[in-house]
Amino acid sequence: MSFDEQYMKLAIEEAKKAEQEGEVPIGAVIVHNHEVIATGYNQREQSQLASSHAEFIAIERANQKIGSWRLEDCTLYVTLEPCPMCAGAIVQSRIPRVVYGAKDPKAGCAGTLMNLLGDERFNHQSEVVHGIMEETCSMMLTNFFKSLRERKKSKKSIDKS
Repeated sequence: MSFDEQYMKLAIEEAKKAEQEGEVPIGAVIVHNHEVIATGYNQREQSQLASSHAEFIAIERANQKIGSWRLEDCTLYVTLEPCPMCAGAIVQSRIPRVVYGAKDPKAGCAGTLMNLLGDERFNHQSEVVHGIMEETCSMMLTNFFKSLRERKKSKKSIDKS
């Protein structure tokens, strides 16, 4: 098993924590010198803050751990392709390498809709590796949203009776 797969497994464990709390199952891990220095998982519903994405939380924790806003020697592992907000935070924090599992056709800014992480107009770019444990990451999201739709449908039918 590659290092990327090992660390993605840890990001998947973070995503499972989000799911257990009723959040969209997205998890992130930041690694520095082969050591996990920060983790995060989606907490938007719980916090009611738009910025409570897995990557954003992990970046803030890594900043605190290192004592700097610059995460120049780190790799970010995340189960879903970063959105525009998180891609911006990645660029601003100087993370040189991002590894993600599932593509995000609705908001992906690491290659799917656009690649903010590789845009040479910014003063910093990140290498992007995608598709690591993609099937596992995608299925977690698919199953979560399928279950959510079923619960909403069931609630509607109960409300009608």
